[in-house]
Amino acid sequence: MSTHDTTTAALRPRVWATLQARDAAALIDFYTGAFGFTATARHDDADGRVAHAELLWPEGAGGIMLGDHTPGRAWSREPGTAGTYVVTADPDALYRRAAGHGADIVRPLETTDYGAREFTVRDPEGNLWSFGDYPGA
Repeated sequence: MSTHDTTTAALRPRVWATLQARDAAALIDFYTGAFGFTATARHDDADGRVAHAELLWPEGAGGIMLGDHTPGRAWSREPGTAGTYVVTADPDALYRRAAGHGADIVRPLETTDYGAREFTVRDPEGNLWSFGDYPGA
């Protein structure tokens, strides 16, 4: 049996993107500033490295779990190799925010042939992030 509170389970994220970083603390700052994620948890290890952090997407039930890369651990992945699509109600405003925080624009804001407004950026670790108003079929 889980010891986690289930009273608000319907409001909690059901899908978590998981990342590892060379500098998780800096990446957390980037994600909160450039994209608007909300940091809700951070646990550092004895060496001051981020062992686990959680950031929520303010527009819906999704989030990111991340920490500093520790080679050889179970679930270890190379930093900078992730790609994520995030749905946003206002891609134009988010594009301006990301660009204003120095995000590396890979694909500028555009309307796709299927009618979505989307853009893609690369974060400081090399991960690709696409944001748009396409919610899926």
